[in-house]
Amino acid sequence: MKNRVIRGIPVSPSIAIGKVFLYSPKDITFKRIKKKGSVDEEICKFEKSRRKSLRQLRALKSELKKLPTKEPVRLIDIQILFLQDPLLLNSVEKRIRNNKEAAAEAILNLLESLKRDFQEIPDSYISERYLDVKDVGDRLLKNLGEDEIEMELKGHNNIVVAERLSPTETAQMSVDKVSGIVTERGGKTSHIAIIAEALNIPAVVGVNGLLNETESGDEIIVDGISGIVVVNPDENTKRTFEQKEKEAERIQKEFLKHKDLPATTIDGYSIDICANIELPMELGFIKKYGAKGVGLLRTEFLYLTSESIPDEDEQYRFYSEIARVCSPDYAIIRTLDLGGDKVFKTKTKEEANPFLGWRGIRFSISNNEIFRTQLRAILKASSKGNIRLLIPMVSQVEEMIEVRKIVKDIMKELKKEGHPFDENIEIGAMVEVPSVCLLADHFAKVVDFFSIGTNDLTQYTLAVDRGNKRVSGLYDHLDPSVLKLMRVTVEHAHHNNKWVGVCGGIAADIVAVPVLIGLEVDELSLPPSFIPQVKNVIRGLSLKEARELLTQAEKMRSATEVREFLKGELLKRFPSLKNILLEVEK
Repeated sequence: MKNRVIRGIPVSPSIAIGKVFLYSPKDITFKRIKKKGSVDEEICKFEKSRRKSLRQLRALKSELKKLPTKEPVRLIDIQILFLQDPLLLNSVEKRIRNNKEAAAEAILNLLESLKRDFQEIPDSYISERYLDVKDVGDRLLKNLGEDEIEMELKGHNNIVVAERLSPTETAQMSVDKVSGIVTERGGKTSHIAIIAEALNIPAVVGVNGLLNETESGDEIIVDGISGIVVVNPDENTKRTFEQKEKEAERIQKEFLKHKDLPATTIDGYSIDICANIELPMELGFIKKYGAKGVGLLRTEFLYLTSESIPDEDEQYRFYSEIARVCSPDYAIIRTLDLGGDKVFKTKTKEEANPFLGWRGIRFSISNNEIFRTQLRAILKASSKGNIRLLIPMVSQVEEMIEVRKIVKDIMKELKKEGHPFDENIEIGAMVEVPSVCLLADHFAKVVDFFSIGTNDLTQYTLAVDRGNKRVSGLYDHLDPSVLKLMRVTVEHAHHNNKWVGVCGGIAADIVAVPVLIGLEVDELSLPPSFIPQVKNVIRGLSLKEARELLTQAEKMRSATEVREFLKGELLKRFPSLKNILLEVEK
């Protein structure tokens, strides 16, 4: 079938046309364990594998240093540090000594334990971090079995198609042989996004049904701008996308030239444009793409990659580094958004629906010691820069009142202990649950700001699990009901002199920019590589016309209508975006 169009999530804004290379790595996690030796022999095997893995990663790092960007190198550094982490060494050795497990068995069981910690985490960003750990574990297992670790690519213009790719699989791709990447799994925040963008390889992830629709050798178009994949395009479609590729490259260069200009509309309305990040290695993207600080710093990875709950000093060092690099701009730190089973590393009764369960502030308030430790670390780090505090999964006003009581109490403790901190630190609430929108006038009296997380807000409003292939097509943050909830939130916040940010996927959706301006939000926080194009659109619109477009959009009956309407209006004002926003003729 010609022109088979599949949609996914764009993560590296460029375009490629090439031939499908179906990549399916050997599944070594269920390999039969070979004959087990003595305890000392198994520990020796593990150590030999660990040293070989370190040599491989250091060699890969040396090659990656030749690239003009440092991000892939930093990803490899994380894996090198993991292989040197005493917690990893002790965990494997303990399993070998105490449980009499073979080296491979000990690694497999450790991976399985960590996998349970990461599974069913509502935040896709965090769940994807398991790939870092599994990548290291797979390397250790392969080296125990003396297997080679490589992706055998022939020729040029290969479009790598896979269910998912690990960080090192992506990092060691040859840019001479790989023209594009498409995966069934992953999101805007996956490491594929970081590496592909750094290597300037077009990439689309989260493409449901991809493997059933492609075969090795198929011709394929990867549109990392619009998130479109076209399998077996006809000649007319290929010419169209070749033109789009040239135009997109020209426009992206123009966007980057003006990345440091403020995001101010024609009639003077300014919006702060910040970056969503989690790891210090991502801080380099802030200046690269013209972000004003960090609008969302996720902290869950600290808990998921440690055998025990991270202590105050460990968290303090991490938050202080973020504050230092961002200064004088601000960094908004979101407190822990995990369930108890992930924090305590224990088997607890599985929740039927973790999205509606014991997570975020519900968990934190129930576990005072863990919450206070994190708050103490954040407050102490606030002396190093402009830090703001953000509370996730809020649904009731009483939760924010309780948070303020706890923060006030901790401030008294820190004063007595002689620790400096920002006594006027701003405390905000995530807007992910419709109840917060509908009661925003009451919430505005107990918060300093709101941050709208449109990913969860859309799911909860439309009752759609975007990870469920059967209903994911119903998910769209431009649904009029979602826009109306956002408007209610902003109006009540501004009436009470509180500012509003947006940190969900809508902030990176170029088609949504007019309604975000019309809503009069004060800040947008998004994946760094999408910042220049969003800034450019903001500078080409007026607040007056954006308000009018929002009013019209809210009267429509579906997200499809809204999206088509806004796309048409954007093209009237930005003809140069024609190729960027084009659709495939089926």
